[in-house]
Amino acid sequence: MAEQTLFERLGGVYGIAGAVDVLVDRLFANASVNANEAVHAHHGDPANAAGYKFLVTAWSIQAAGGPQCYPGQDMVQAHDTLHIDDAQFDAVAMEIAATLNFLGVPAAEHTEFMTVIESYRPQVVQAAAA
Repeated sequence: MAEQTLFERLGGVYGIAGAVDVLVDRLFANASVNANEAVHAHHGDPANAAGYKFLVTAWSIQAAGGPQCYPGQDMVQAHDTLHIDDAQFDAVAMEIAATLNFLGVPAAEHTEFMTVIESYRPQVVQAAAA
């Protein structure tokens, strides 16, 4: 029997979509994340929440080894105009980790998913911390 992918161990589409639902609500409310005016312009509009949840869910499914379903831009293009620094990346990573903890994701899957997140830092961080 083949080892399960991270996607499968996180509960597949339903498990990941449920986690993203919680995560995006947390991100939209996080003062540190929204201190970046470009990020806040997106997060500050509640009309963007459903689409953002869809994109983050699709991206997370793919990043965790599930089906190729993410229709959005690559991470460099998606974050190019946001001028995200290391502290802002860390604030988002902290919310992701807190969400995984809140939802009771086992330590092995938590660590593996956070390693995936960290691997995208060079593509997301576009500005030096002030």
